Amino acid sequence: MAHSIPSTRIRRTRADVVFDTLNVIFMVLLLVVILYPLWFIVIASVSDSVAVSQGKALLLPYGFHLTAYQKVFSDARIMLGYRNTLFYTLVGTFLNVFFTMMLAYPLSRRDFVGRNVIMGILSVTLFFSGGLIPTYLMYKGLGILNTVWVMIIPGLVSVYNAILMRTFLQGLPFELQEAAMIDGCGNFGMLWRVMMPLSVPILAVMVIYYGVGHWNSYFDALVFLSDGNLKPLSLILREILVTSTSNVSEMKSGGMGESIAEMKRIADALKYAVIIVSTVPMLLLYPMAQKHFAKGVMLGAIKG
Repeated sequence: MAHSIPSTRIRRTRADVVFDTLNVIFMVLLLVVILYPLWFIVIASVSDSVAVSQGKALLLPYGFHLTAYQKVFSDARIMLGYRNTLFYTLVGTFLNVFFTMMLAYPLSRRDFVGRNVIMGILSVTLFFSGGLIPTYLMYKGLGILNTVWVMIIPGLVSVYNAILMRTFLQGLPFELQEAAMIDGCGNFGMLWRVMMPLSVPILAVMVIYYGVGHWNSYFDALVFLSDGNLKPLSLILREILVTSTSNVSEMKSGGMGESIAEMKRIADALKYAVIIVSTVPMLLLYPMAQKHFAKGVMLGAIKG
């Protein structure tokens, strides 16, 4: 006759219950602190600016309207900015990840002679740079100034990201590489057939890091691009916001009272609408890569 094995239940003490309750409360409060600013920007972008300034639109929209979004998307430059930013983000991120992998893989190989010397040289660039003026002159001499490549080539490889990827690759069993070499696999075959399939988590981290960097790129475009047809979305949104604000100032000087109030209301809502328009694509991208992102960061931080 079979005897059933009694189930063992872990007895929770009163201290455990108190700790769990406080932990849940803390996490809920932390979630509210993180999400509420984003929610406030959303409701402020569709609310009356006067109500927002008076604190009436704290949880729900007040005086719902889409004037700010209509003004943003009625500007033909918006689609141009999206097109340019998508090009910089997609092409730039692909090239970034490719060349970062090409740098990190040989540096992760224990049989690569001189890898520590190369890492030392690369690490110097983390602390020192040539400065803005020499960088500008260098780009001009290379002929990439005021071209799409000035937004891609200079930041082709981030040393920090290369170190992160190298650390991840070093954590993979070296026996896999030895087995591949015994089977006659060359260096490139080993990289694409063995290492790449195992590196999905760190590749997701690289895509997020580089992608967000390209999407939010602002200063480089401001300094190195003068052609309006090449400007990214962030710079175009800034110009729209500056134009709207300057129009309000001009109307103030002209003494147009009612028009000033209307334009100021639109300009205030426009600030929030611009934030939403520029951040929503990245907010949609992150959840899709979040699982690999968290795993890649943790695995890449185990060894130094």
